[in-house]
Amino acid sequence: MIPANTRPLEGRHPRLVAPAGATDCHVHLYLEGFEAQPGGPPIKELATVDDLRRYQRWMGLDRVVVTQSNAYQFDNGALLSSLDQLGLDSARGVAVVAPDTSMSTLEQWHARGIRGARIMNLPGGAVPIAQLKQIEPLIRPLGWHLMVQFNGRELDQHLPTLQGIDCPYIIDHIGKFMDPVPADDRRVDAILRLLDRGNAWFKICAGYESSVTGGPHYEDVGAIARRVIAHAPERILWGSNWPHVGVPREQYPDDPDQLDILLRWATQAQRQKILVDNPATLYGFAS
Repeated sequence: MIPANTRPLEGRHPRLVAPAGATDCHVHLYLEGFEAQPGGPPIKELATVDDLRRYQRWMGLDRVVVTQSNAYQFDNGALLSSLDQLGLDSARGVAVVAPDTSMSTLEQWHARGIRGARIMNLPGGAVPIAQLKQIEPLIRPLGWHLMVQFNGRELDQHLPTLQGIDCPYIIDHIGKFMDPVPADDRRVDAILRLLDRGNAWFKICAGYESSVTGGPHYEDVGAIARRVIAHAPERILWGSNWPHVGVPREQYPDDPDQLDILLRWATQAQRQKILVDNPATLYGFAS
């Protein structure tokens, strides 16, 4: 049996008072009755819809995008169950799509709130970038996006694939530079050019996973984030990465800090776009 959640779900409130309609564009949920699948990491404890709702109230967030966990690999059952409980008014999902997933299945998922396919080019990922070109034609008719995560230091080898994407796609986790590079690095330049093409988005999420300087300010990844936000605030999303399963418990980040970092990285007008307007555009939330 998977243990119940022991992560904090209340505490000091964030200094950032989130605007109405604020959206967390990256969380994972782990439900009772759904087991980890071969190829993915183990599930150390649950993170249920009720847990998420408590977390949302704590952070002052209204909407959420649930991302398929690596633990579940190609089994999207927990994700779909989560969306059914959360409802279309306030939740969307990003699934793992296999190259042989049928259109009828994708249409059923769409009706339940799925709006994207996860591409994870890091250990534990179910679908690597090498399969991206097989997945994009499947999701394009539905208007979905690709959520793409990779080590940003390897951007050069992925650029041809990214430049060839026709549908919307997200460059995840602040580019996930491991270790972080200077903000004026040529690979950050390349990300700005990708954003300028009009179909790429950039997610501010989980700086704690790649930062060397550490919290609460994550100055090394923060320099990258600030440059990208200043360049294209209309292409930026934010996610908490709750419940932070990518790091050991002793490295668990302070939850309010993950939202408050936007006070340092973005202006009030930019935060309105990042937290409300941009997610509404990409995920189809009502204004």
